[in-house]
Amino acid sequence: MTEKDKAAAGFLYDANYDQELIGLRLRCLKLCRAYNDCMPDETEQLRGIMRQIIPEIGEGFAVMQPFRCDYGSNIRTGRNFFANYNCIILDAAQVTFGDNVFIAPNCVFTAAGHAIDETQRNQGLEIALPITVGNSVWFGANVTVLPGVMIGDNVIIGAGSVVTRDIPSGVIAVGSPCRVLRKITEADKQKYPVYEG
Repeated sequence: MTEKDKAAAGFLYDANYDQELIGLRLRCLKLCRAYNDCMPDETEQLRGIMRQIIPEIGEGFAVMQPFRCDYGSNIRTGRNFFANYNCIILDAAQVTFGDNVFIAPNCVFTAAGHAIDETQRNQGLEIALPITVGNSVWFGANVTVLPGVMIGDNVIIGAGSVVTRDIPSGVIAVGSPCRVLRKITEADKQKYPVYEG
């Protein structure tokens, strides 16, 4: 079993010294660098490079510069995916986003974690656990989502939250660690004024 196979199967794997994984990360780092070095108005070039980084990116995506990820090939997005400035996705395992996901600046999605045992950790062993995000999810600024987390549909994760466990559908969740604050209700449609002109 290769180190890549071990990571996909949820076993500790050698992320630091395995040449196959180093090569895949280097390829992705180069593509991210090319993406981040483009002028913001080079729309077609930006879209083409992003499709090389994330082959399974849905229609209607917008990813603001700078953007970074480890492999890109483990990321999947639905339609209307928006990632604001400084989005980082450490996709050692699958990181899946549904439709209509909006990510504010400085958010981190890390499917990679280090071994708890110091001997294993010092050998460069890591664990990779998938992250799954449903449809119509909004992440406030500076959110961190940790390995193995599932987030339901129609969820708001408040700014600065550290998501360490699953979050159900239809809620606002905030904090470190992130906890459900309340359900999203019909009354929330009245929160902000709507121009009726």
